[in-house]
Amino acid sequence: MPRRNFFRSLKLFIPYLAQYPKQLVLAVLLGIASGVTSVAMTYYIGVSVDQMVGQGRVDFQHLTTILKLFVGLFLVTVISQYFIQRLGNKVAFDSVAKLRDETFQHLNQLPLRFYDQTAHGDIVSRFTNDMDNISTAVSAVFNQVFSGMTVVVVALIFMLYLSPLLTLVVLVATPLIFLLTYLVAQNSQQHFARQQQLVGSLSSFITEMIGNQKIVKAFQRESVNQQQFEAMNQELYVRGQKAQFASSLTNPSSRFVDHLAYMMVGLVGGLLALQGHSGVTIGIISSFTIYSSQFTKPFIELSGITIQLQTAVAGLDRAFELLKQPVEQADAPGAKVLTAPQGQVVFSHVDFSYVKDQPLIQDFNLTVAPGETIAIVGKTGAGKSTLVNLLMRFYEIDAGSITIDGTDIRQLTRDSLRQQFGMVLQETWLMDASLRANLRYGRKEATDEEIYAALKAAYMYEFVMRLPEKLDTVIGTSGLKISDGQRQLLTIARTMISRPKMLILDEATSSVDTLTERKIQNAFLTMMQGHTSFVIAHRLATIQTADQILVLDQGHIVEIGTHTELLKKGGYYKRLYEAQFEN
Repeated sequence: MPRRNFFRSLKLFIPYLAQYPKQLVLAVLLGIASGVTSVAMTYYIGVSVDQMVGQGRVDFQHLTTILKLFVGLFLVTVISQYFIQRLGNKVAFDSVAKLRDETFQHLNQLPLRFYDQTAHGDIVSRFTNDMDNISTAVSAVFNQVFSGMTVVVVALIFMLYLSPLLTLVVLVATPLIFLLTYLVAQNSQQHFARQQQLVGSLSSFITEMIGNQKIVKAFQRESVNQQQFEAMNQELYVRGQKAQFASSLTNPSSRFVDHLAYMMVGLVGGLLALQGHSGVTIGIISSFTIYSSQFTKPFIELSGITIQLQTAVAGLDRAFELLKQPVEQADAPGAKVLTAPQGQVVFSHVDFSYVKDQPLIQDFNLTVAPGETIAIVGKTGAGKSTLVNLLMRFYEIDAGSITIDGTDIRQLTRDSLRQQFGMVLQETWLMDASLRANLRYGRKEATDEEIYAALKAAYMYEFVMRLPEKLDTVIGTSGLKISDGQRQLLTIARTMISRPKMLILDEATSSVDTLTERKIQNAFLTMMQGHTSFVIAHRLATIQTADQILVLDQGHIVEIGTHTELLKKGGYYKRLYEAQFEN
């Protein structure tokens, strides 16, 4: 793999490994023990061969002593390797667990803009495929590097001691192995990086299609989706095949060079022995043939896990790319904590755009008195939900100011600001958990009595009481399946339980029938009394009692007033109203 990518990723990951100094020190000591004993075993193999001088001339007493020593060395080697593997697995998976945990914490600090611009399936892939690849590679390297490097050093010392000439033969092969590994890895790393990107894209596509199967089947898109999947899968297959093929050349090429060195050791050693070269015995040649394999084995094993290393490097790059994403802008120095607001909200000369040079809201001005209900209507793309995003500081304004009780929201802590708002959105979200856990999501200390009161107000009390486990009933993929309308009613109850000071309702009754909608509107009216509320609605019948109705078009207020006043004006709002009730 390219040196720049490898060492850059390694440098970033070292702090996670450094959190386990005891395990690393113990692994080094065990690796030294394993390496020394492995090399010593090879040495005594040669010594034992030299005890067999000829027929009837075998020193069995010395051989027995060597055998006992050999067994002891073997046990030390096996036990050391066992514990190295245990330590390697622990360090690998614990360090990656910390990386995964830090990445998840970072995700919670990212602005909403990141989630709007990034495929969710790709984010999930970074947590699953990429992280798993990292832990697998770290474990593989950990199990080989400590004992392997010790074997290289100790074997080199023994070989130089036994025969410098034969040592030179072995050393010639090592740079060739490195060169082959580097050349092949450099060519294949870009394929691995693209492969991981494609895995993320494919995960995103599958997540999207599985989560929306009703729409897929309703529009008979199965065959089209199948074609899209096959095209993406084919590209992944081609890219993965290129990466695997290029990387798979490393190990056999390295072994080929190693076997050439092995043959050269036997050839040169045999010639030296036949010529009566002093110090070169059959036992030494026997040891050297093993030493040549031992010396190059760590490099060959390293080349054998090149695929894992390259996949891990690509995964590390994607993980650290996520960690480098700028977090949500920090609270201003000395930011105030918003408590018990009166609810006066003022938009003053607000400008905002999602995309630079494409303004959406320009010079927007609005004053909302405490306790007022403000309805926001307009065609799709007019900027209705954008106002809510700005008010909640999901996005920061480009110019102007938004104040609550006279304080610029940029001078308030985000947590305290958002805590004062209760939100009921058109897109409902409930956890795979019990009803009680879901309803307490906004206020953990809520009592069962408070929960039942909110369920009654949201017309879900009787439904919950009919369930065998009532509030302990688990909902979600592995629990009770409920309709979209029931999910929306539960989110309304959850908001009621949180006791917000201000409310944001974004098409909050879009999934319920008309009769239930009217009942919920009464519940909302009761909940909104004395609370500043912002209601985004397409059904104009639900907002006729609002104190002010804003009619937006392309980020501008084109009309403002009560329901009766706007109908009398005979403008934009009246046309919207008549379009819905023309019959």
